[in-house]
Amino acid sequence: AQLVESGGGVVRAGGSLRLSCFASTQTFSSYDMGWFRQALGKGREFVAAINWSGGRTNYADSVKGRFTISRDNRKDTVYLEMNDLKPEDTAAYYCAAGTSISSSYEDYDYWGQGTQVTVSS
Repeated sequence: AQLVESGGGVVRAGGSLRLSCFASTQTFSSYDMGWFRQALGKGREFVAAINWSGGRTNYADSVKGRFTISRDNRKDTVYLEMNDLKPEDTAAYYCAAGTSISSSYEDYDYWGQGTQVTVSS
């Protein structure tokens, strides 16, 4: 599967962004999907994940209540709605496809190229 993220940009603290990840595969609905992020000089960090049907989700504590992951299997797309953004949310955001909603990047098989989110104070 090839994954392509979009929707990143520069936003002021307190603002919102919606990231999208399109998967070029005919079996999108069979994958669990996740979002990870990596800030400059830091390791890859789990953000959120959603199972194949959209019925189960998993969030990092740092984004609970602010970020929402969703998916549209008819459009082969997963979304990350980000509200009340903070400067510490600044990072490159990556979507990933796997077979669980694990918070470990090792459990995901396919990765996108990333989209940059910058939150100014």
